[in-house]
Amino acid sequence: MAESMTETGNAGTPPLDGHEAEAILERSRAIVDPALRAAIDSLPGSMRRIALYHFGWEHPDGTPAAGNAGKAIRPAFVLTAAAALGGEKARASAVRAAAAVELVHNFTLLHDDVMDRDTTRRHRPTAWTVFGDAAAILAGDALQALALRLLAEDPHPASSAAAVRLADCVVELCAGQHADTSLESRAPREVTLDEVLAMAEAKTGALLGCAGALGALYAGAAPGDVDALDAFGREAGLAFQLIDDVIGIWGDPSRTGKPAGADLIARKKSLPVVAALTSGTPAAEELARLYEVPYQEGDLERTVLAVERAGGQDWTQIQAADRMARAVHELARAVPDPAEAGGLLALAEFVTRRST
Repeated sequence: MAESMTETGNAGTPPLDGHEAEAILERSRAIVDPALRAAIDSLPGSMRRIALYHFGWEHPDGTPAAGNAGKAIRPAFVLTAAAALGGEKARASAVRAAAAVELVHNFTLLHDDVMDRDTTRRHRPTAWTVFGDAAAILAGDALQALALRLLAEDPHPASSAAAVRLADCVVELCAGQHADTSLESRAPREVTLDEVLAMAEAKTGALLGCAGALGALYAGAAPGDVDALDAFGREAGLAFQLIDDVIGIWGDPSRTGKPAGADLIARKKSLPVVAALTSGTPAAEELARLYEVPYQEGDLERTVLAVERAGGQDWTQIQAADRMARAVHELARAVPDPAEAGGLLALAEFVTRRST
């Protein structure tokens, strides 16, 4: 799937090999991290300790750690969108906005880990398993407040519109997470693909879309271009989630940092699972029967095979390619010059080319 998307690409652009995206991400991390550290250092000691642990910068005892703070995909979208529409000056002006988006992303991770009872993130114990549920939730709340404060204090003329857009995005993220948790209490045969796709767009596409839109706002772009960058990020984000759900089932734990098949063991109604459940095949019936009862030791292989035989993996990969094509179309609306669009295209293709 990744190869076909790479070969299609944007009109007039050569195939991408991932090195450009990795360079953009590395540069973005270097640009945004100081702003993130400064914001987190302003927190009260108890909240600061949890946040620094979550970002991988400290061990649980507070000693320094050379950890993994994530790939900085969302801040890279902000900075690269600003540069595509407004040049280097716009990129430099959007650092606070990029940091705000990353803070919101990590607020959602802290909360999601508690709600999903995930015990591992970025190859080490999640914050709630170390500090407790309440502490992790409160640290997430603090990160969201920091994000909005960064924009409120930003003298850039676009900061007010950016704050409104980010606040609206947080509401959408919460609605998406609520829909996700509500789906878990529904019977396997009662869930539709349309509602799971809508949930995934709210949970994942919304923030990537907001990141693109904030970059466009800081570049002084026209409203139509801001909306196109939002749509671009949303489609790329949905492609990201589709691939992430594939990795959640078929991923290599040494690469993902999570146990193999964790989503199936937890009976999560991820996109491949719902695609399989609604396929109308004999394998769909087998999967529904498995999902109607709690996970039993030794059922993982049977569950994986049922998803595969019902077409869940194939559907998800095809859908990811389709969403990527839509993202490319939206990007071309706002940034028709392939050379200027190249960085954003590289990032979008990077997130859908991850290895399982």
